[in-house]
Amino acid sequence: MLTLNRHSIKDKQAWAAAGVSLPRFDLDQMIQATEADPVWIHFGSGNIFRAFIARLQQDLLNQGLASRGIIASDTFDYDILHKIYTPFDNLTLLVSLKADGSLDKDLIASVADTVAADSSDARAMAKLRRIFTNPGLQIISFTITEKGYALRNLKGEYLPVVTADLKDGPGHARHAMSMVTALLWSRFQAGARPVAMCSMDNCSHNGEKLRNSVLEIARAWQAAGFVPAAFTAYVSDERQVSFPWSMIDKITPRPDATVQAMLTAAGIADMAPIVTSKNTFIAPFVNSEVPQYLVIEDRFPNGRPPLEKAGVYMTDRDTVNQTERMKVTTCLNPLHTALAVTGCLLGYKRISEEMRDPDLKALVEKIGYKEGMPVVTDPGILSPTDFIHEVIDVRLPNPFMPDTPQRIATDTSQKVGIRYGETIKSYLASTQLDVNTLTAIPFAIAAWLRYLLAVDDQGAAMACSSDPMLETLQQQLQTVKWNQPDSYAHQLQPILANAALFGSDLCACGLGKKIETYFVAMLAGPGSVRQTLKAAAY
Repeated sequence: MLTLNRHSIKDKQAWAAAGVSLPRFDLDQMIQATEADPVWIHFGSGNIFRAFIARLQQDLLNQGLASRGIIASDTFDYDILHKIYTPFDNLTLLVSLKADGSLDKDLIASVADTVAADSSDARAMAKLRRIFTNPGLQIISFTITEKGYALRNLKGEYLPVVTADLKDGPGHARHAMSMVTALLWSRFQAGARPVAMCSMDNCSHNGEKLRNSVLEIARAWQAAGFVPAAFTAYVSDERQVSFPWSMIDKITPRPDATVQAMLTAAGIADMAPIVTSKNTFIAPFVNSEVPQYLVIEDRFPNGRPPLEKAGVYMTDRDTVNQTERMKVTTCLNPLHTALAVTGCLLGYKRISEEMRDPDLKALVEKIGYKEGMPVVTDPGILSPTDFIHEVIDVRLPNPFMPDTPQRIATDTSQKVGIRYGETIKSYLASTQLDVNTLTAIPFAIAAWLRYLLAVDDQGAAMACSSDPMLETLQQQLQTVKWNQPDSYAHQLQPILANAALFGSDLCACGLGKKIETYFVAMLAGPGSVRQTLKAAAY
């Protein structure tokens, strides 16, 4: 059996027999060059990083267009580094799943090193400071999920960890944003060299979110006397510290048992997933779809790798914003969320199976083609029509993609304001469009709120995916009972009026009553979700 490590991959013939493409660069030379002069560190060591971002740098290394790899770090789940990276010499097996059932297997070897962003680990912090103070460092990138940038809860209060960080200063940073701000402070002290802070997370205005959080920490530390005004000025100056915006798109589901079995049958050992102490389900391999898109604002004050040679669209901020808005508010993300919450209620376990359900397919087609497309701006570099056709006709129906509605339903409270709220705001701002004509989007919002009752369409108990607002929202709905429509006494209204959640007050804009009507209809016993779906989707 083949084992995933640097010694084993020297047996090129054996790996070729297993159908695995190996890196075409000198791994030892790359690691040495990266240690001597690191140019790229990435925070967030999960599947999207391994399947996409690390693959980009591997492509450049294979072409001879780069000589150094990426250093992977994590501010939250150190077990990923200790149990998935270190035992396998920082190598990853990438399995790309095609719609015809065939696989591409690539060994990703562009991660040169790992380091936990743990302020209680003096050795790790010394290593991070050495990386951050290297004059040649070009990119500090992130895939930490949208909630990783949040300093406050929905009430506007600092999270407890942030309160502690602001009190204790840069030497004891724990929150991801405090940690990177503290490391930027080290870079400032070492000569204030330029660098790019590049969020590659799947959220709107990701660079702006990152910049706002870093600046808020810096200003608070300045006010408390921990850092001088010159440091805040350094972070504020995008000629010195830039925060390019980006749009990323690639579906990387949790590792699938069928894929693991296929790898084992091919003679590759030790591919079993683990569950970390932070409840991350992850494996030495990543299974992903083939299509991928990354659009980045070309603002890198200390230089950058030639990412365009690896298929990245390097462009201006307006184009990034339009492309991201196209995907996140119309062509993919709203469809995903609608399938996720409704699919859970209807008992589905695969997104691809949902796309064979004519009612669900009609729902997402209506959300995308009819309700979303009228407010989409064509970014020029990607066609919205072509993009959404690929999503609906190729990507979501791919029967070999083991993606689940339960995974997509994670953190929905952090997403609905963008995925649906932006389209609603565009309708409200338009003189040609009437927000009251919307039906599929209000249904999707109502389905999410119905999902929070943790009861499926047949009345069986159903687990809800993790969400930072789950407990709060469920408490607000605790008196609403399935199969008892009369238990509804307008408990939704305070939720729907929360502009911080939805981007606008849905009661004031006229959609609240429609959402309430759908919600109450879905309380009316077995099959009521299905019947309400039919009414909204056609």
